[in-house]
Order: sequence, then structure tokens, then C-alpha cells
Amino acid sequence: MSRSRFLPFSLLCELTFHCPLQCPYCSNSTHYSGWIKNELSTEQWIRVLREAQKLGILQVYFSGGEPLVRKDITTLIRTAHDLGFYSNMSTGGTLIHKELLKEIKEAGLDSIQLSIQDSRPDLADQISGVKKSFEKKIEAARLILECEIPLGINVVIHRHNIDRIAEIIDFAASLGAHRLELANTQYYGWALLNRKKLLPSKQQIEKASQEASKAKEKYKGKMEILFVIPDYYSPFPKPCMQGWGKIYMTVSADGTVLPCQSARDIRSLSFPNIRSDSLENIWWNSEAFNKFRGTDFLPEPCKSCPRKEIDFGGCRCQAFLLTSDAAATDPACIYSPHHHIIERIIQEENPAETPSEDKKFIYRNLKNSKTLQA
Repeated sequence: MSRSRFLPFSLLCELTFHCPLQCPYCSNSTHYSGWIKNELSTEQWIRVLREAQKLGILQVYFSGGEPLVRKDITTLIRTAHDLGFYSNMSTGGTLIHKELLKEIKEAGLDSIQLSIQDSRPDLADQISGVKKSFEKKIEAARLILECEIPLGINVVIHRHNIDRIAEIIDFAASLGAHRLELANTQYYGWALLNRKKLLPSKQQIEKASQEASKAKEKYKGKMEILFVIPDYYSPFPKPCMQGWGKIYMTVSADGTVLPCQSARDIRSLSFPNIRSDSLENIWWNSEAFNKFRGTDFLPEPCKSCPRKEIDFGGCRCQAFLLTSDAAATDPACIYSPHHHIIERIIQEENPAETPSEDKKFIYRNLKNSKTLQA
């Protein structure tokens, strides 16, 4: 296996498990209550960034939870800037204020991705689980542009907002976004628990795809729009982070190092921790990062498939969550021997063309996490 094929490019720093929002589609692990008291210190995060630079990583993304919960966020951004990284921060925006943004810009942050749940205040607040969160996000978007920080917007798409996708796109454009990611829900973590209430119908997906295509033409040269058909409705799976352990790595808030941010869901694997090892050794030599690296591990029909260097058998996390075998062909693939699982889910959980009004979600919060761990 040639090392030149697996040179790390991007690092996701999940700075904290804390978040003021309670989004039921969150892909973070439901078990975070057991790790929340063991988050990395400022000095440990600085060490992570320095080791990432030595490893050759070029981009650093700060997320959480909510990264602005960290009192040292400006220090970490400045460290990343001084080390020569391109840096981006993903935020819910509810903690943003003018003075903090000024500090963040001076520290050298290159861009911000702001998450918005919907284009309508009541529906957005219902999904976030927090009253008046919508108002705070709109003010955050205004302040970000006022500080001349490039603004991207992320909207997670699901059953209850997909029919307003054209309205959502226009709304994002009105906020001044230069990039809009319409992220169809990925069913890991909290989203998996809420899948029955979040999964859109095939008709909804088809209509939304058409609306997104029209909008791309409408806003061409003004706002980049990304819309990808969700795994459950696509004939082929997406590559797992462009290939497991190929160019991406994640350091979780407690120091656990992962090939992707959802990998902790694979309970059959043990993942290393930055407290007791270096990023370089973890990247190149850990069992977890080498387990599904490349294509040698792939079973049939992947082993003989001409797409194996394109999708690498699909998502390892999804394979594990749906089959209990992380090495299996992703059931999202129409050639997977487990594709019937996806078909059954769509048949049993697919709503009628009119979205269900049942929105009794299991929200992402500490109380629910503790209950799920009990």
C-alpha cells in the first residue's frame, strides 16, 4: 500500500460536546454525556494543531458541539493562522456578538459556516429546540458580513423542510451567503434515532432536486449551491470521506482521533487518543486508521466492482449501523447483498406525499444522552 495515496489534507477539530441547540438530526454520538467532562485543554489543542502542521495538513475546521462555547476559541484560531492553515468555523450562531467576531477576524479565521434550520422562525426554532434561536442566527449572519468574513450557510434537509427548499435557497441568498450547502440528513447519531420522523419521501427528494437545479442556474456566479441526493435514494453510495483514512481526520473533544466524525458509532473498533499518542503515529500506524484504508478489505461484490476506487464500498459507519459489520458493502448500494435493508426502511418509514405533523423528536441534549446511556 503506497503511502503517497494517503496523505492527510484536512483536520476537523470538534472542540466541545456542549451545544446550546438541540437539533434532532445531529450526527454526533448519542453517548456524549460520558465524555463531556474530559474535553481537551487549550494546551492540548495547540499541540494537536502543531502536530497537524508537521503531518502536512493544510485545512483546519473548528466545530463541536458549538465551538463558540470554548473561551479559548480565539487563541486556537490564532494558532491555526500562525501555523499557516486555512481555517473555517462551523457554528449555530446563537453565541455570536460583534466584539467576538472582531476578535475572531483579527485572529485570522478565513470563513464561517452558519447553520440555519429553516427559512421560517417558528419551524426553525422547533427543530433547534430553542426559542428565538432563528432571530439570533439572522443577526449573526448580518454581523458576519459586516465584519467582512466570508459566509457559508448550511441547512440540513429533512421531511419537515424539504418542501420549502426553493424558499430556503432564496432566504440564504438574501442573507448574503456566498455558499449554500443543502445537506440531506445523514442517519447517524441523533438523526438515526429520529429517522422515522426525518426521512423524506422519494417524491419530496425528486421535487427538491429539481428545485435545486433551477436555483443553481438562478444564482450562478452569485452563490454556490450544493445539493446531493441522500444515500437512501441514490443507487450508489458516496465514498466514505473520500476513502477511509485517505485525506481526512477528526479529533474529538475528548482527544479521540477518528477517520471520520461518525466513526465512534462503529463499536467493534477501538480508536486511539491524542493524549497517549501522536497524530503522525495514529495516522500511519494505528489499527483503526488502517482497518478500512484502500480497497484490500472490500468483500464481493465490491472487490470486483469497477467503482471500488470511486466509492470504496461506501460508508463504513452506515454499513455497521445497518448490518453490524463495518466491512460490509454499504447497504445503500443497489448491488449490496444488504440493500433490502434500505428498501425495507423506505417502505416502512417513508411518509405519504404530505409530511407527517408528528414532530415529537428525541432532541440532542445532556438529559437524553444520559437516559440513552443508562
